Amino acid sequence: MHTTPETQVTTKAAVSSDAQRLLRSVEAVHGSTGFHWVGNGFHVSTYFPSAKLPAERVSPFVLMDYGPPTDFAPLAKGKRGVGWHPHRGFETVTLAWEGSVAHRDNAGHAGTIGPGDVQWMTAAGGIFHEEFHAESFTRDGGRMHMMQLWVNLPRKDKMQKPGYQPITAADIPSVALGQAGKGGHVRVIAGDFGGVRGPAHTFTPITMLDASLKPNERLSVALPSSYNAIAVVAKGRVHAGSISAGAGELVLFANDGAGLELVADEDAHVILLAGEPLGEPIVQYGPFVMNSMQEIQQAMNDVHRGKLGPIPQD
Repeated sequence: MHTTPETQVTTKAAVSSDAQRLLRSVEAVHGSTGFHWVGNGFHVSTYFPSAKLPAERVSPFVLMDYGPPTDFAPLAKGKRGVGWHPHRGFETVTLAWEGSVAHRDNAGHAGTIGPGDVQWMTAAGGIFHEEFHAESFTRDGGRMHMMQLWVNLPRKDKMQKPGYQPITAADIPSVALGQAGKGGHVRVIAGDFGGVRGPAHTFTPITMLDASLKPNERLSVALPSSYNAIAVVAKGRVHAGSISAGAGELVLFANDGAGLELVADEDAHVILLAGEPLGEPIVQYGPFVMNSMQEIQQAMNDVHRGKLGPIPQD
């Protein structure tokens, strides 16, 4: 189900007046909840969950930690990152722009992602994993720029077998924007855009786009009005209608149109996330995302009883 990564499609910047009337409005613009360290290797800001962004407005996404460009000095000994920890009931998706991270889990999956790569891990019924800066990056130092998302699974799939999708930069098709493709480009990680489909397998309908926009270029995306949609501005400034947002801000779109549009005010980097909300109860407790507290308690009991499998001993 991979699309040829070399596919290039040029889209028109202009939109018709009919399409304009169908565009979604902006419900709100949010900042992060502040910075914190995940382990000793990831300096991130959490955009949701938060009191300002209810779970039903971002479903099927559960959590978003964004780590803006952060410089790390060389480290001669030791590791930077997060050691073995469990997950159940959802998927972790890590997008890398700078730096490199090595992943390993107790289901036998392992890999390293670097600039342009995406790691899509399905915890589902339960898994232990660890995430550390890649050894060469740790020793040499450098700049880390990444995002991690938690994607909820529907009730029927929460106890599926764990899985792993190593999606390299070469796997991800790019759609050129503007006249002669000079308006920027959109990497299609999941869902459809510009006539191409992203390589990620998803349990429910999801669109995930990584867009680099030149000044005055438009990112126009058709979506069912029932889908939740958010855009994170990693660089520059964009606007939707009369509402603008800059680097470090999240745009929450209302569910009042069959598409959305962002216009770049300057060179901009935007991550667009959209998907069909699950419409099911959600209970998140630490590393578990289930439908009830009883299922959370069961997950904790299963961890203590070793039912998520053994942790590899180095």
